Amino acid sequence: MKKILLTVYLLLLSAALFAQVSSEEKKALLDFYTATNGADWTHSWDTNEPVTNWQGVTVEANKVVGIRLLFNNMEGALPQSLGQLQHLRSLELSFNKLSGELPKELGNLHKLEILSFNGNDLSGEIPASIGNLIHLQQLHLSSNHFSGQIPVELASLNKLTVFNVFDNKLSGALPLELAANNNLRELVVAENDFTNLADFPVVLLTNSGTLDLHQNNAASKGKSVIAIETSDDDN
Repeated sequence: MKKILLTVYLLLLSAALFAQVSSEEKKALLDFYTATNGADWTHSWDTNEPVTNWQGVTVEANKVVGIRLLFNNMEGALPQSLGQLQHLRSLELSFNKLSGELPKELGNLHKLEILSFNGNDLSGEIPASIGNLIHLQQLHLSSNHFSGQIPVELASLNKLTVFNVFDNKLSGALPLELAANNNLRELVVAENDFTNLADFPVVLLTNSGTLDLHQNNAASKGKSVIAIETSDDDN
């Protein structure tokens, strides 16, 4: 009996040790690898190895929960199949040479907490579907070529602590609803063409509890001041 139990235990242990991510998630990773010229990455993947050994990929309980590949010489457009990695909590691909538009399928990554594409060559409009990422805490899109307006859907991301779209080609009105977010600590929006930046400092200071417009005095409520950057032209 003891031998049987030991055998069963060893089989279960072996299965746990050699368990892998689903074929769907692996295919999505391979699509991403191919679309961004993976063979020439600074830190490439040996696709014959288990996914758990792939540089910058975090796997927990056989699910891909993180991709972190900064400064990795990645080129090309992001594939739509990235949206199939629905257990992702972080997607950090800053300081590469990614181009094209952000796929709207990123809005399927409902567990995402960090989305970071600083310092790439991405263009087009920011997808409204990012407003579906209800757990998103940090959005970093600085130093790209995004254009158009900020989708109003992003204003509903009430867990955001960082909203960074510095140095793009964005225009129109920045949604004032962002100021209603009590968690927001960094609002970095300079070097764009927003039409209402002058309205934001007062709104943000009022929201942070550091300025009482009715009593005309400082009234700290223990929250951090939310900072806003403005371009030199606004000074």
